[in-house]
This record gives sequence, structure tokens and C-alpha cells, in this order.
Amino acid sequence: MSFVSDFKEFAFKGNLIDMAVGLVMGTAVAAMVKSFIDHIVMPLVASIVKVGDMSGWKIPLGTEMDGPDGTKIQAAIGIGSFVSEAINFTILAFVIFVALKVASRWMKKAEADSPPAADIVLLTEIRDALKK
Repeated sequence: MSFVSDFKEFAFKGNLIDMAVGLVMGTAVAAMVKSFIDHIVMPLVASIVKVGDMSGWKIPLGTEMDGPDGTKIQAAIGIGSFVSEAINFTILAFVIFVALKVASRWMKKAEADSPPAADIVLLTEIRDALKK
């Protein structure tokens, strides 16, 4: 086989196309979940924690440092961004888990509904004939 035909066989296999579709769908779901977190969940969390903006939620360390322009800045741990990303990860993982459970259930149902292949039927008949 030539290089071009090998590549064509690889590129148009069902698994590779399914994986590409899954990647595109996963990216779209991730963007949707991120928007949900940033625009709905985090404002609710910020209002509970009494912080105006979650990205501005910091825990001061009590030490001062010199800033790039010579001003004094206080060292702080930026916990708001971490909390936002942790919630984003948790919800995205849950969405993927639910999607895989649903897909698994659909695939099991499709396998149960489909008739057995001809070779399976033939092997079953041979087995039953040998039992007699």
C-alpha cells in the first residue's frame, strides 16, 4: 500500500471520526459549563462569601512586598480563582459522568435489541446439535 492510501484508511476509520466528534462536543460542553459557572454559580457563591468578585477574593498573608513600580503591595493567596476552577472541574466531571452513563445505557439497549449475527446463530445450532 502507498503512503496516501495508508493515511486515507487511518483517517477515515470510524473510531477516529468518532473521537473527533467527541472532542468537538466535549469542547462545546466545557465552554457551556464554564459559562454556567462564571455567570450563574460564582456570583451566587460571591454573594454568600460577601465578596464583590470571586477573582478578587484573596486571603492576605500579612507581609508587604515592593511592587514593580516601587509601591508597597500586600502578599495574598488568590483563593477565588482556585475555588472557581474547582467548582468548574466538579460540575464538568459530573456532566461527563452522566453523559457516559446515558450513552452506556443506550448502547446496552441497542445490543439487546439487535438480532445475533449469523455466525453466532450457526455456532449455537452446532452446540445444540452436539448436545443431542
